[in-house]
Amino acid sequence: MFEAHFQTFEEPESGVALTARLSALREELARRKLTGFVVPRADQQQNEYVAASEERLAWLTGFTGSAGLAIVLTKEAAVFVDGRYTLQAGKQVDRKAWEIEPLVEPPPEHWLTRHLGAGDRLGFDPWLHTSAAAERLAAACAKAGAELVAVDGNPIDAVWTERPAPPLGPVTIHGAQYSGEIEAEKLKRIRLEISKLGVDALVLSDSHAVAWTFNIRGADVSHTPLPLSYALVPKDGRPVVFIDHRKLSNSTHDHLEQSADVEEPAALAPKLTELARRGASIALDSATAADALSRLIAGAGGKPVRGNDPVSLLKAVKNITEIEGTRIAHQRDAVALTRFLAWVDREAPSGKLTEIDAVEALESFRRDTGALKDVSFPTISGTGPNGAIVHYRVTRKSNRRIEPGDLLLIDSGAQYEDGTTDVTRTIAIGTPTEEMRDRFTRVLRGHIAIARAIFPDGTTGAQLDTLARQYLWQAGIDFEHGTGHGVGSYLSVHEGPARISKLGTTPLKRGMILSNEPGYYKTDAYGIRIENLELVIGTDIKGAEKPVNAFETLTLAPIDRRLIDVSMLSEGELAWLNDYHARVNRTVRPQLDDDATKLWLDDATAELKA
Repeated sequence: MFEAHFQTFEEPESGVALTARLSALREELARRKLTGFVVPRADQQQNEYVAASEERLAWLTGFTGSAGLAIVLTKEAAVFVDGRYTLQAGKQVDRKAWEIEPLVEPPPEHWLTRHLGAGDRLGFDPWLHTSAAAERLAAACAKAGAELVAVDGNPIDAVWTERPAPPLGPVTIHGAQYSGEIEAEKLKRIRLEISKLGVDALVLSDSHAVAWTFNIRGADVSHTPLPLSYALVPKDGRPVVFIDHRKLSNSTHDHLEQSADVEEPAALAPKLTELARRGASIALDSATAADALSRLIAGAGGKPVRGNDPVSLLKAVKNITEIEGTRIAHQRDAVALTRFLAWVDREAPSGKLTEIDAVEALESFRRDTGALKDVSFPTISGTGPNGAIVHYRVTRKSNRRIEPGDLLLIDSGAQYEDGTTDVTRTIAIGTPTEEMRDRFTRVLRGHIAIARAIFPDGTTGAQLDTLARQYLWQAGIDFEHGTGHGVGSYLSVHEGPARISKLGTTPLKRGMILSNEPGYYKTDAYGIRIENLELVIGTDIKGAEKPVNAFETLTLAPIDRRLIDVSMLSEGELAWLNDYHARVNRTVRPQLDDDATKLWLDDATAELKA
């Protein structure tokens, strides 16, 4: 009935192949006189989604999560993952060959200091680590009396005989009808930031920044329309974009040349060397610039100046065109979501549907809009115990039937040219338990607390994060992920620098779009998450002594009323929920062409009474 287009469900490699790879890597390290090697889940630009040719961590260990690190020593080896991936890593990684350790508390450096000895030589690829990461590794080595060695040529690439070729996705122009600002205006704003930094030039090491600045999009990585590239923006003179010319048509080449010189990626190092030899100070993004770039600049006599990429904040604050495009994208997405939710309610009680069926159906409903470019990340479709795996990715092997009594957690998003979406709904299949309803309602109350938040200009995501957790904390429970992340405009679904989390230090500005996604996960039982995207807007408060902000909810999809214990909601929370559902119905119903789905929507958004 449905055909999957963007997502595959193959099981990661495991077993004998991985054992042989670990042995081959150790042989290569011995040949290079290295005691060990660090394998980050990263490409040269620290992208979340990386090309197949950059999936070194998955190739070596079997772990396919979007964040992680491995360290291979002569006798020991460990995979480091954060709280989102603990359960997943346990299922994917061979525990006989690898220890599984936390990525954050304590960090991998603690493991290193315990396992390295005096005289040991730990290798790392300076193109795959930031300078800050390299410094932490160097400090850990020094503490153990060992040496950190920057390798010339990655040893994994030497033993990965069937490594895919680098991607050559075609580059497209992201027109002003979507971007809302021409390149010349963006470059003017960037140069103001360069002037504030007091440097001679800025390296754009983040391909998202290049794409945003020069109004281009690409197809080099999954789910994000990213053209892998670099740019160099001097304080005076023409910028240079470094990109493989095979990706460019005549029209995209001409588009870029209107505002920049266009060079091959191999020209980046000579250009930086030339600038550095003149003693130039060159700004680098501490979050995405490879340590190799700092080494190159310093080695040629220049001054690498590490800090926050100013483009990151400029890009995060959407303009009127981008905001209106995102609103339209969410309205379009809402129709697909409503059709999907109605379909699940109709089909799931039979017990015949599987997690993969749900992924394929939702993607097909989105494709029916005629505007879908890609899913914005692999759809998380977890029923029963799989729902408790925060970043679960269904495979043909793990695929479960959706059965009465289950909760189905479905977290998905779409890439449309006018906007990027990300939404999670938890659906009761049959009758939920009282515990499920209690937990769901606590998550919902936290979600509503964020959605209704009013906060002064300058407030950070860390200051808001507690709002989402308070009702869970009252029951002695919590969730092990951030409450929200930034979202791009037909770019990355996970965009910095702002986020709602314990670590969210960037002030939230009007025009930013962030997710609001508290959850609760009961290991081996079920998972709950409710996610909408929120736009930061200004709001008027009588007597306010400083500018005040609030959120406008962009996502439009029913929240499962069967899972709500109305007696736990305050009057204000109930009013918010009923207003939200009325808005969903008002917006979506006229766009539906099927009477049965309209009736389903009427029921799903009907007013709840105390």
